[in-house]
Amino acid sequence: MRLPRGYRYASIYAGIRKERRDDLALIVSDRPASAAGLFTTNQVQAAPVQLARRHLDESGGKAQAILVNAGNANCATRTGMRVARDCCRAAARHLHVPVRHVLPASTGVIGVELDGARILKALPKLVRKLSEESFQDVARAILTTDRIPKVAFGEVPFRAGAVRIAGMTKGAGMIHPRMATTLGFLLTDAAIAPAHLKPMLRRAADRSYHRISVDGDTSTNDTLLLLANGASGIRPNASERMVFEEVLAWVMQDLAEMIARDGEGARKKITIHVTGAPSEEAAARLARAIANSPLVKTAIAGSDPNWGRILSAAGNSGVAFEPSQVDILLQGVTVCRGGVAAQFSERELKAKLDSPDCVIRFALRGEGRGEACFWTCDLTEEYVRINASYRT
Repeated sequence: MRLPRGYRYASIYAGIRKERRDDLALIVSDRPASAAGLFTTNQVQAAPVQLARRHLDESGGKAQAILVNAGNANCATRTGMRVARDCCRAAARHLHVPVRHVLPASTGVIGVELDGARILKALPKLVRKLSEESFQDVARAILTTDRIPKVAFGEVPFRAGAVRIAGMTKGAGMIHPRMATTLGFLLTDAAIAPAHLKPMLRRAADRSYHRISVDGDTSTNDTLLLLANGASGIRPNASERMVFEEVLAWVMQDLAEMIARDGEGARKKITIHVTGAPSEEAAARLARAIANSPLVKTAIAGSDPNWGRILSAAGNSGVAFEPSQVDILLQGVTVCRGGVAAQFSERELKAKLDSPDCVIRFALRGEGRGEACFWTCDLTEEYVRINASYRT
């Protein structure tokens, strides 16, 4: 693991969570960084989402710190925006940076007032704890119902030297990104202007975070941030930026797949491949419809090769296709050929579906070249248990 140069990290327990584990974290660039963000498209948006977007606009795509808390979404409350502003101002004061260079993020319960005084009290110690070695501590501090921290890394060699990429994310439930994500923070020491960074982030997200779903719910707090501080001294040219973007997308895809694998109550990660669609967009719509079907997800949970549910879900996608031109494979076994049942050993396939990694292939015959990959997880009784008692 080689972290990008010029960043420091810290986490602390501020008393936001009920249980005593770190719930407040800070990521700081030692110099102003280019910054880009994607945020939830939910009509109900948490105060930190609104303020982070505003700070990016006011700064012209510059940032120097990310302040994030877990345990409380700071959403749908009377004091949400005031708390978010006060915390950003305090962080800016302690870090000696402009307040518009502080980007807030929150995750946790919606509709419960966030006690900003706890954060303000913890900030001095949090700033003193900043260290180049505490990346993993922050990755753990931002988790809620996640079972594991989610981090990924990449390095891009150029003629002038290598630039590094590091990413962390959280999310296990309320996962269905639409031009957003859960919480995700990506850092690089490459020098890339904000004008290049935003479209780069959007395209990479389209290949990663926008191809995952756990339960079909888009959160009120979804925030994906990318900082590029130039600490490597390397400014990629146009062709090098294309290579950088490819590695960035790989890092983000690793993070996105971790979210799908760690879905609330999940025992299996499901990968859905669609081929032969009229376009890539159509393929993604087909894959998303299959991924979001509770009937498909519960069938996989029970290792039931019920391919009719997959065909039916695709038929609800809004993409026009001829059912007689559909082939479906589960774990490499053809279960549907030309829109009707194929011969296969149900006992053998059921054993294969017991694997923690399941692959669904939905192939349309013909001349279509659109294809897409999508990641989700099975739906188990544990998901219901977790979400039936989330607040209590």
